[in-house]
Amino acid sequence: MAFNGKIIFIKGKVEAKQKIEQIEHITYYNFMTAQELERAFNESKVILSRSGYTTIMDLAKLEKKAFFIPTPGQYEQEYLAKRLKKLGLVPFATQDEFTLENLEEIVNYKGLQLQQKPIHWKNLFCLFERKGEL
Repeated sequence: MAFNGKIIFIKGKVEAKQKIEQIEHITYYNFMTAQELERAFNESKVILSRSGYTTIMDLAKLEKKAFFIPTPGQYEQEYLAKRLKKLGLVPFATQDEFTLENLEEIVNYKGLQLQQKPIHWKNLFCLFERKGEL
C-alpha cells in the first residue's frame, strides 16, 4: 500500500521531554499532552490505536473511523476488538499480523458512533403512576 497522507504516530512513552521526529510523511511523538492528543483526534480522518475501553468511547463520541491493534495479553482489548469487528464497526489485527494493507479494510466498516436511543417518557414515568390503592 502506498499511503501518502500525513501520519502521526504516538508511542505513548511519557518521558521528561517530548521528542518529535519527522521521517517522510510520518511524525513520531514519544507522547502528546492531553490538548495535543485531543487536537490530533479531532483533525484525523482515521485513528489507528489500541482497543482500550476509554479510547473506544472517545472515538465513538467523535464518530471516527478506526482500526484497532489490541495490546497483546490484554484480554479486554482483544475481546472488544473482536466484538466491534463482528458488529461491522471497526476492523482489527493482532500486533504481529498488522500491515499497512490492513487499513484498506476500514472502508468496509461503519465506524464508531454513539447509539442514542430515544427516551420513552411514558414508560419512564409509569413507575410513578398510582396502580391502585395502597
